[in-house]
Amino acid sequence: MLLAELVTTAQTVTATRSRLAKIEALAAVLARLEPDEVEPAVGLLVGKPRQGRLGVGWRGVASATASVEPAAEATLTIGDLDAAFERLAAASGTGSSLDRTRELHDLLAAATADEQEFIARALLGEMRTGALEGVLADAVAKAADRPAASVRRAAMLQGDLGATALLALTGTIDDLEAVGLVVGRPVQPMLAATAPSAAAAVETTGEASVEYKLDGARIQVHRRGDDVRVFTRNLADVTHRLPEVVDVVRALPVRDVILDGETLALDEDGGPRPFQETMSRFGADAARETLLHPWFFDVLHVDGRDLLDEPLSTRIAELARIAPEHRIPGEITAEPEVAERVSREALAAGQEGVVVKAIDAPYAAGRRGASWIKVKPVLTYDLVVLACEWGSGRRTGLLSNLHLGALDPVGEFGEPGSFVMVGKTFKGLTDELLRWQTERFPEIETRRTASTVFVEPVTVVEIAIDGVQRSSRYPGGIALRFARVKRYRDDKPAAEADTIQTLRALLRG
Repeated sequence: MLLAELVTTAQTVTATRSRLAKIEALAAVLARLEPDEVEPAVGLLVGKPRQGRLGVGWRGVASATASVEPAAEATLTIGDLDAAFERLAAASGTGSSLDRTRELHDLLAAATADEQEFIARALLGEMRTGALEGVLADAVAKAADRPAASVRRAAMLQGDLGATALLALTGTIDDLEAVGLVVGRPVQPMLAATAPSAAAAVETTGEASVEYKLDGARIQVHRRGDDVRVFTRNLADVTHRLPEVVDVVRALPVRDVILDGETLALDEDGGPRPFQETMSRFGADAARETLLHPWFFDVLHVDGRDLLDEPLSTRIAELARIAPEHRIPGEITAEPEVAERVSREALAAGQEGVVVKAIDAPYAAGRRGASWIKVKPVLTYDLVVLACEWGSGRRTGLLSNLHLGALDPVGEFGEPGSFVMVGKTFKGLTDELLRWQTERFPEIETRRTASTVFVEPVTVVEIAIDGVQRSSRYPGGIALRFARVKRYRDDKPAAEADTIQTLRALLRG
């Protein structure tokens, strides 16, 4: 199939809010794919190429795109793009950077303008078509004429929607329903909804396990005999980076096990180190002095027994039996007051908050429902808009992604009274706000590039964040975590914005 057909489908999906319309469009293109095109196409549609990381960053993509004239006619196939991605992923050693640059240049030279944009977004993980995996799973079911529940469960257990799509489209219903839990093959993690308070969460779940939400990195650990594998929440194998976690799991009194949990770095007093320190160690291929400690909150399999469909109470009992010293702290209760107390204790211990889990719920991997509910305090700060990037897809022609700055009243990072950039966000922007920004910001423009309009630092916007982390990207040494727009503050001058010193104080340690 020509890549142009997939690009057109992605544009159609981006342009509609209707879930049914998205499913129809995706199912139509999936049904026309050749078997060897299915897995690459699914990866592209969800912005996760099947090759994983390709060693190409935004600077490389921007440079190549700017220097290459798009092709006048669509000739690239899905197979051509997949093969090019294979070559990008395989490039290593001396001269690999030059090889990637040459490969990327040749690929973009063969692509039309629309295809170039599609390829760039696939490379950078910025597809944003609205083709989330749940939507695409339903499209696979429609294209293959299979029950949606069967497709979703197979994708959950395989941990790979592309492989599941291939099985659904080329195999039988029996093949699909025969997919089971396999120790050593990661499964999609169960996700949590959100609530404003622990009390509200317990009122939704009923009796629940109220557990600390650690400020760490999600891990899924598989052990078969002495062979231990550690996977990230995105199912990447990071076993070689976490020998200390491997040692802990290898010492447990089991033969085979699948555990779900978190890992984080601890300070001398046993409290959590800053999230960025955990992630720095988590992402390091070489050994580091900082050790990561594993904490587990669920078990999916023990010695030949699958526990996915067992209630949480059963799974907790098994976890207490096999890993009592590595269980995440928590308490079982149906009382809102007790849930609130546990939440306060978690925050006092330096953790993010709590997760409230219905005690009778099975492990619904890949699902975000009412059985698990996370509760974290929402932090809001008034920051200043420094610039705004033009949107893409449904936001084409609108100013979207905000550059955010904090006030530096004492000149610690520049001139006194200047603003220090601390992050970007496009999240939380309504259609009304997008239209307002697009009209307003050119009126206070100071300069622009092809992608960005820079503005006078006079517009205050209230931003909700989950915290900050250390960052070398910005001069203030920090970056916002999970920033989203709450509202514009027309009532507040830029001189009263929150300061870089206030944000830096959020760093622990």
